Amino acid sequence: MVPTVFFYLFAVVLVFCAAMVVTARNPVHSVLFLIAAFFNAAGLFLIAGAEFLAFILVIVYVGAVAVLFLFVVMMLDVDFAQLRGGFQRYLPVGVAVGVLLLAELVFVMAGWQFHPGMPQLRFAPTPAGVSNTVALGNLIYTKYVLLFQTAGLVLLVAMIGAIVLTLRDRRTSRHQSIAVQVARNADNTMELLDVRLGAGIDMDAILRPKVIEPDGIDDDPLDPPQGGPPHGGHHPAGAHHGPEGR
Repeated sequence: MVPTVFFYLFAVVLVFCAAMVVTARNPVHSVLFLIAAFFNAAGLFLIAGAEFLAFILVIVYVGAVAVLFLFVVMMLDVDFAQLRGGFQRYLPVGVAVGVLLLAELVFVMAGWQFHPGMPQLRFAPTPAGVSNTVALGNLIYTKYVLLFQTAGLVLLVAMIGAIVLTLRDRRTSRHQSIAVQVARNADNTMELLDVRLGAGIDMDAILRPKVIEPDGIDDDPLDPPQGGPPHGGHHPAGAHHGPEGR
C-alpha cells in the first residue's frame, strides 16, 4: 500500500514538473522544474528497485547537467522576447508535429502486450543474492561492453566537436609564452628609482614590465602610441619624480 501511494505521488509531481518545464515563461524556472522532475524520477527508480539508476540520475543529471543548464541560462544574454516572436508563425507546424507524435504513441500503446510472467517479475529486478549495481555492472561490462565503449567514443567525439566549433582565437586575448617568461631577467623587467621623501608619485613613476609577444607584436593595452614616450614613462635610474625633477 505504501509503495503504491508514493508511486502515484512521485508520478503526479513528475508529470506536473515536466509540463512546467515546457510551459514556464522564465527559463530559470524551467530549469528548476527540470531538477524537480529528475528528483521525482529518481524516486520512481527507487520504488522499482533500481537504486543505482536513481543515484546516477541525482548525481549526474541534477548535480552536473541541470546545474550547468541553470548557469548557462543565467549567464547568457538571450533575448527571449525575440525567440518567442515567431511563435504564431510556426504554430501550425508545431501542432502538426505534436499530433503526429501523439498518434504514434496511441498506436504503440494500443498494440502493447505484456508477457504472461511479467507480474511475477515486477518486484524481482535482480537475481537473488545480487544487488542491482552488481547485476547491472556484470551485464554492461560483459555482454554489452562493445556498445558501452562505442557510446563513450561517441560522447568523446561530440565533446571534441563542440570545442572545435566554439573555440575562437582572438588577437585581443592575452597569450602565455613560456619561452619569453623563462628568458626574462631583472635587468629588462625592473628599474629602481630613488624618490626623495615628499616628492610625490604619479602615474609616470609607476613602472610596468613590457609584455611583447613572440612575433614582435606588443599586446599591452596600456602602451603609449608610436612616437610617444617610452613604455610606462620610464625615466633614467635615479631620477626624481617631484616638482623639482620635472
